[in-house]
Parts: sequence; structure tokens; C-alpha cells
Amino acid sequence: MSSISEQLHDAVNQNATMTREGLLERAFARLFHGLVYAQIWEDPVVDMQALDIQPEDNIVCIASGGCNMLSYLTANPASITAVDLSPAHVMLNKLKLAVVQHVSDHATLFAMLGRGDQPGNVEAFDTYIARFLDTQTRNYWNACTLMGRRKAILARGLYRHGLLGRFIGVVHLVARLARVDFAPLLEAKSLEDQRAFYKQQIVPLYNSRFIRFLAKRRASLFGLGIPPAQYDKLAADADGDIIAVLKERTRKLFCDFPIGENYFAWQAAYRGYEPVSTPAVPPYLEADNFATVRANAERVTVLNKSLTDVLVKQPTASKHCYVLLDAQDWMNDDQLNALWREITRTAAPGARVIFRTGGKDDILPGHVDPQVLSRWSYQANASAQGFKNDRSAIYGGFHLYHLKV
Repeated sequence: MSSISEQLHDAVNQNATMTREGLLERAFARLFHGLVYAQIWEDPVVDMQALDIQPEDNIVCIASGGCNMLSYLTANPASITAVDLSPAHVMLNKLKLAVVQHVSDHATLFAMLGRGDQPGNVEAFDTYIARFLDTQTRNYWNACTLMGRRKAILARGLYRHGLLGRFIGVVHLVARLARVDFAPLLEAKSLEDQRAFYKQQIVPLYNSRFIRFLAKRRASLFGLGIPPAQYDKLAADADGDIIAVLKERTRKLFCDFPIGENYFAWQAAYRGYEPVSTPAVPPYLEADNFATVRANAERVTVLNKSLTDVLVKQPTASKHCYVLLDAQDWMNDDQLNALWREITRTAAPGARVIFRTGGKDDILPGHVDPQVLSRWSYQANASAQGFKNDRSAIYGGFHLYHLKV
């Protein structure tokens, strides 16, 4: 079996090394060895509505920042297998699982994983969490880095770390230089107020020469976790004009959902969760879900493997829900077909698959073997509704497939 580094290489690199695209792909793959997402950027409420999770369901998902995996526990599934090629994401998922299982109360949970910046969080890690982690995970979080012990990010602002967290920090620096103040957005009382903010503050920013220059460089969007191949899919939605795509998705993020209910907008504008309003956090952080998530956390297995490699070892007809995030945007046809052969083999009657795409179109037709794809039914209306309701607003499409009877 290939190493994790080789699998990351294969997942991202689609072009020859000494080409411009190949060099960009290899730079992006190197970044994925570290933490990219402290928070996942797919809406778990949309996921759970589309999947209609039942108590007997066994879920397989890509882990990323772990928020959605934990939020699915509120639906009481039978099991969740969360996989990720990034070792840092696996360490983060194991940490979050231990926190929800072993902190003393919801207030401590929220301090550690909601605020992520409280001075007592490192002590809470040492007191409640460390002894329950496996040796590899405990050593990872206790390890020294150039910035001190890695666990210190729990007190320095968890969501300001990782590739995406630093990218948002750079965006805020550019915004401050352009005299953009996010306070009116965070204090908005209506969608009309939010739309006024977007028109007055954000549109001029996108129209600036500096932002237009940066956005047209593929590497500038690495901080969003967008590899070169996905950049092209995004730009294709507006005939190659990436600015138009980014502007529209920012508009949806800031204008289509009440600010008090959209924690993705808070992460973008505040660099953290709204400290008072319950709807502005992932479901697993809501106080009402504390006991359920804690009780169900033992049903989760986290693996540092590719999804295809995990499915190869699963029994036939054993899985009910598959959450692929946007990983297929990175895949070539051989990788897509290997994945969907295993999804179809392991799918139980009534199985559901969801995924996002950087562009608006479903990427499977014309790329996945028609005989395999014919086993599945695309849910066009539910897919369109899921896309409309997705508060993260970062993707061009949301897609739901059902296994045919």
C-alpha cells in the first residue's frame, strides 16, 4: 500500500512535475501535510437534511476539520467512519472527539472548541483530555513547534490557525488597509442591512486592482484549500472570470442568511463563532446537543487513509451514507472510477451519497463508468435545495445520489 505522502501526491498532482501546473500542484500537496481546516466549510445541517440519517445508518465521510462528523452524531447514526489523507486533520478530529467525550460540561466544551481562545483551555486539555488520547495523538498536541507547544493554539485562537485560518487573517489585513469594517455586518438586524454592507464595503474591495491581481493567481487561493484543478472549475462558472465567481459566493455568504444564524459568515468576518447566539455554531456545539454528542462519540472511527482504501476493506452492502465533500474535484477518471466501484459495492439498500463541486455542474456523467453510475439516481430537486440552503456558500454545486432499488 502506498504511503500517506504518496496518496496525497496522487490525489492532487495531475500534471507533469516540470510544468507550471505541476509545480503548483506539488506546492499545494505540500501544504496539505499540515493543518488546513480547523473548521470544515460544508454546512452539516444541509448534509443531514439530504442524507436523512437513520439510527441504523453506517456513515463514511471525509473528516476535514471534524465539525460535520461530530454534528452527524446529533442524528444518532449507528456508526461513522471519518477518513482523511491529512495527518493533521486526523489529529484534530481525534482531539475534538476526546473533548466532546471528556470535558466536564458544555461551558468547557464551548471554551475549547467554540471560542478556541480561552487562557484556561491548555489546562483543560491537560486535565480532561490528554490521558484519553492515544500516544501518537497526545505526542502530536504536546509537541513543540516554532510557536511553542502545538496545544497552545487552543488558547491562541484555534480558528485563526491552519491554512484557511491564516488565509482569512490575510483577508482581514487587506480589508483593514482598505478601511473595511466588519462590525456593521456582525451587528446587522436584517438581510437588508447585510446587503447594504456587502454593496458598500465588499464590492469595491473586489473591484480594486490589488484584489483582482491576487485572485487571478492560482496560488493565492491555496489558502481556501482550492487546488489548481479546482480553481479552473470555479472560474468556468463565469467564463474564466474568477472575480465574478468569488464576488457572487461572498454575496451569498453575507446576504442570503441572517447573520445570527450563519456561523460561516461569522468565521469569515469575525474569525470565530458568534459568542452568544446558539444558531451561529455547528450543531455539535449547541448546548441542547451536548449529551447526545457525548453519548454517541464512541461510534466514530477516525483513519488516516484514503476513502477508496477504506472502502475496499468494508463488507458488501454495509454502508448507508457517504459524504465526499469536494474531493472528487481533485480526482482523475481512474481515481473517480475506483472510488465509485467501491461505493457501489459497499452501498446498502437505500444508500445515499452527497458531495460538493467547485463549479455548478455534476462532474460524474462522462467520467464515471456508465454501468456503475446507472445504479444510482441523481436527486435534482434535493440537490438544488441543498445548494440553496448551504450557508457556507463556498461551492458551486451540491449533489445528492440515491442507490436505485
